[in-house]
Amino acid sequence: MSELSITGKLKTLLPALSGTSKAGKEWKKQEFIVSNNDGYEGKEQIFCFEVFGEEKVENLTKFNKVGDLVSVSFNINTNEWNDKYFTSLSAWLIKKVESSGEVPPVPIFESAGELNESADDLPF
Repeated sequence: MSELSITGKLKTLLPALSGTSKAGKEWKKQEFIVSNNDGYEGKEQIFCFEVFGEEKVENLTKFNKVGDLVSVSFNINTNEWNDKYFTSLSAWLIKKVESSGEVPPVPIFESAGELNESADDLPF
C-alpha cells in the first residue's frame, strides 16, 4: 500500500482515553482532528486521527498545538466486533509544516527612459 498522508490545520485535540486490556495491560490513546480545504470546490474536509500508546500521546500534546499546520502520515485500520466494523485512521508520523513566512519579493520595474509625449506623436 502506498503511503497515505494529509496536510492541514490541527483543529482539535480530543481528551486522552486510557484503560486496561483483558490481559491486564494499561493502554492510552488520543484522537485529534485535522482539517483542510481540499474538498470539492474548496469545501472543508475534516479527518479524525488517533495515536495509540503513552509515549505517542505525550508527544502529540507536547509538540503540537491547536492551529498548527501539520502533515500526518497514517494507516487505515478496520476491526470487527460483534458483526460490526470500526475503521480508524492511525497516525504514525505527525510533522509540523513550516510556513515560509517570507514576504514575496516586490517586482522591480526598469525605467522606460524618457517618453516622447507630444500631441503630434500618437502611439497608433
